[in-house]
Amino acid sequence: MEIKQYIKENEARFMEELFSLIRIPSISALPEHKDDMLACALRWKELLLEAGADEAMIMPSQGNPLVFAQKHISDEAPTILIYAHYDVMPAEPLELWKSQPFEPEIRDGHIWARGADDDKGQAMIQVKAFEYVVKHGLLKHNVKFIFEGEEEIGSPSLNAFIKEHKELLKADVILVSDTSMLGADLPSLTTGLRGLAYWEIEVTGPNRDLHSGHFGGAVANPINTLCSILAKVNEDGRITVPHFYDDVEEVPAAEREMIAQIPFDEQKYMAAINVKALKGEKGYSTLERNSCRPSFDICGIWGGYTGEGSKTVLPSKAYAKVSCRLVPHQNHEKISKLFVDYINAVAPDYVKVKVTPMHGGEGYVCPITLPAYQAAEKGFAKAFGKKPLAVRRGGSIPIISDFEQILGIKTVLMGFGLESNAIHSPNENIPLDIFRKGIEAVVEFHLNY
Repeated sequence: MEIKQYIKENEARFMEELFSLIRIPSISALPEHKDDMLACALRWKELLLEAGADEAMIMPSQGNPLVFAQKHISDEAPTILIYAHYDVMPAEPLELWKSQPFEPEIRDGHIWARGADDDKGQAMIQVKAFEYVVKHGLLKHNVKFIFEGEEEIGSPSLNAFIKEHKELLKADVILVSDTSMLGADLPSLTTGLRGLAYWEIEVTGPNRDLHSGHFGGAVANPINTLCSILAKVNEDGRITVPHFYDDVEEVPAAEREMIAQIPFDEQKYMAAINVKALKGEKGYSTLERNSCRPSFDICGIWGGYTGEGSKTVLPSKAYAKVSCRLVPHQNHEKISKLFVDYINAVAPDYVKVKVTPMHGGEGYVCPITLPAYQAAEKGFAKAFGKKPLAVRRGGSIPIISDFEQILGIKTVLMGFGLESNAIHSPNENIPLDIFRKGIEAVVEFHLNY
C-alpha cells in the first residue's frame, strides 16, 4: 500500500494516538506535573511497541524518565537513533488560547494544542513513518528511539544518561524532527543551530521593601539598577562583554551569498509579529542576525509590586532571566563565566548582585555531504515536490552537540515546523497537510538511507 493511502486509511487512529499524548500536560518546568511526565513516557512506550518496536522501556535518569525503544534488523545493517522529547512548555497565558491547550482540536485544517508541533506532533511523524516501513517490510536498517522529558528545561539529565548508556545508544546517525522549515511551500533542512547560555540575576538593595515616598531618591532602587546593568550588556545589537566575540567565526562570503538567495519578505516578517521596524547587529541581514550571529535577550524581569492597583514601594529585590544565543565554536561554559565576571564588574557597590548560571549548550553544524542528510533531502523532495534548501536556524537544541561529543556521530535535523505553528506560544498548531507530508518524507528517508 502506498504511504498516502496508508495515511488516509489510518489518520483517525493517528489523531487519537497523538491526542492521547497531548492530553497529558507533560510540563517539565512545573514540579506539580511530575506524575504527568511518567504518564506521558508510559504512553509513548505503548505507542512505540504498537508501531513495531521489538522492545520499549522506561529508563530512569536524574530527572524525568526516558523512553528507549528499538527495532533490530541485522548486526550488519546501519543504525539510526531517533531522538525526540515528550515534555512541553507551560501553556500560559491561557486567556489567549482560542481552545483548551491540552484538549486538542482540529480546526481549519490544523491541529491546535500545546505540543501539536513541539514536539509530540513531530515525534509522531517519525513514529508513524517507522510504523509504515515496518508493517510493509521496507525497513533495511536498525532503528533506536530515545525520547526525553526535559528538553524544554535544557536537558539537564540527558548528558549523564548518554555517557552512562553509550553502548545502548550506539548508532551511525541521529535523526531529529524538532526544527522548522522556511515555509509550507519552501521546504528546508536545518544544517546549523545556535548554542545557548542562560542565567538568573538577583539584585538586592535595602533589607526590606521601603516606602517610596520616604526613601525614593535617597536609596538605590534594585529594579532601576538591574535595568541599568542589563542595558550595558547589549549596545546597538553588539554584546559588550569582554572577549565575548573571541571565538565567533565570521560567516563565510559563500554562505552569506547562499543566505541572500533564501526567499525572504522582510515586510511580511514584520507584519506577522506586528512590529514597525527590526533591530539588530549592524552589518548583517535579518536572516544572518537570527541564525549565524550571537544575540542577548532579557527573557523575564520582575520585582516589587505587580498586583492590581498601586502600591508605592521601593523594592528590596529585583530579578531577571537572561540568555545568549551562541554560534558554533563559542563554548557555553566559557561564555557563562565571562558574563558572570562582567556583571559583577559593572555592578555598583550600593546593591548586591548574584548571577546564577543555568543551562547551556554548544552550537552545531551538519555537513550536506552526509549520506543521511542526502537521504533526508530526497525525502523532502518526494513529499514536497522540490529540493529543500539548506539553512542555519537561530534556535538551540543543546543536546545535539552533546550527542556529537559523547557518541561521536552527526545528527540530521529533519524538522517540519512552521513559524505560524506558534510553538512556545498560545494557539500552538500544526497543519494536517504538513503532518501528512512529514510522514511521507520520513518514509522516503528510510527507503533511501
